[in-house]
Amino acid sequence: MEKLSILTAAAKYDVACTSSGSDRKGVRGGLGNTVGMGICHSFASDGRCISLLKILMTNDCVYDCKYCANRHSNDVARAAFTPEEIADLTINFYKRNYIEGLFLSSAVIKNADYTTELMCQALHLLRYRYKFNGYIHTKAIPGASPELISQLGLLADRLSVNIELPSQEGLKLLAPQKSKDSIIKPMRQIASQILQSRQEMVVYKSAPSFAPAGQSTQMIVGATPDSDYKILSLSQSMYQKFSLKRVFYSAYVPVGSHPNLPALTKPPLLREHRLYQADWLLRFYGFSASELLSEAQPDFNPLLDPKCDWALRHMDQFPVDVNSAPYDMLLRVPGIGVTSAKRIRIARRTGKLDFPTLKKLGIVLKRARYFVVVDGKYLDGVSMSESFIVQNLLGDASMLPALGNGAQQTSLFDYDDVAMLPSAKTFPPINPAEESVKCITGEL
Repeated sequence: MEKLSILTAAAKYDVACTSSGSDRKGVRGGLGNTVGMGICHSFASDGRCISLLKILMTNDCVYDCKYCANRHSNDVARAAFTPEEIADLTINFYKRNYIEGLFLSSAVIKNADYTTELMCQALHLLRYRYKFNGYIHTKAIPGASPELISQLGLLADRLSVNIELPSQEGLKLLAPQKSKDSIIKPMRQIASQILQSRQEMVVYKSAPSFAPAGQSTQMIVGATPDSDYKILSLSQSMYQKFSLKRVFYSAYVPVGSHPNLPALTKPPLLREHRLYQADWLLRFYGFSASELLSEAQPDFNPLLDPKCDWALRHMDQFPVDVNSAPYDMLLRVPGIGVTSAKRIRIARRTGKLDFPTLKKLGIVLKRARYFVVVDGKYLDGVSMSESFIVQNLLGDASMLPALGNGAQQTSLFDYDDVAMLPSAKTFPPINPAEESVKCITGEL
């Protein structure tokens, strides 16, 4: 229990709040199964919260990365699990219905190969001794041999190699024992083997599956002077080169003092939030990093989300007519998401759309009304003045939670318009604060 307390606390800096992305059926005589929805403190399609055991193999590290709580020079309690203990904990937690999977990471003990061997032994015990078919996400240690990385990928559902800092200069400054090449090499190998595995499985049904849920990575935000543009450009490059499932952004948590570390008193959470918003624009909305930011404007606007900020800087492309605009342009309208854009494309095949219909389709007119027209007409009272739009986008500050430095976070709900929904009378009165909490915790 003492080990568990130390190593679960040490694992909290690894970000992996995502769905599993893979499916594995249970087998007769085995334990567990893996479903594409959920895993790792996420919420399944039926609303269930499904969690995994998130631990480190050890926090006793040979590296002395200045930003890390587990660095060699830090005076903290140290512990290490054996492979047998990892397997035993996972199975016993699963049988008690505490978890449905495992997130296993580790500090580097002795060297990368030794650490990876221990992790492979733990996963081998789970898969073959206990016949565990549940979801397993594990970290691949940079510098480990290709053979061990291959073995790890055949045992786990998802692999991740943490790039940690977005530049070689940042690594030299805060983690001189690491190098960009040692991190990129296993990422390239994993991407290649995932592609090869998928091709083999098309031909041979019995071919082994290598990391079926893909790979991801994590970057620390705020520990180095790197701009948002630098970080987002690197993310875009990794998505294109390595077919990553996700890039996770982790606001730097001040865990020590060093001349090379920034003088922060709290994590830059708003900056992390803006990067996640921009990351979605890269993956689902057809934006590129160079469209959202540039050398002249290297950081995101703290007051506006990246999509609204881009739209205000490109007013020459607006307004767009929802009855004729191409799908790609609809995606660039603030207040219109991927699902809403698809609904518009389907609905306008049967007749012309108007603003009440757009609301029924789920369009957030509080934002979209400044950028769209219906048959050349704006919603009543809308002006195309940029100052007017900004003032209204940032308006009603009483409904928005403060994030510090005068910044406000965009509301999750269009409270003023709830009563206008056709079905509003069929639901009980909405408490905005209560509904916000439910949305964040996944209860909606």
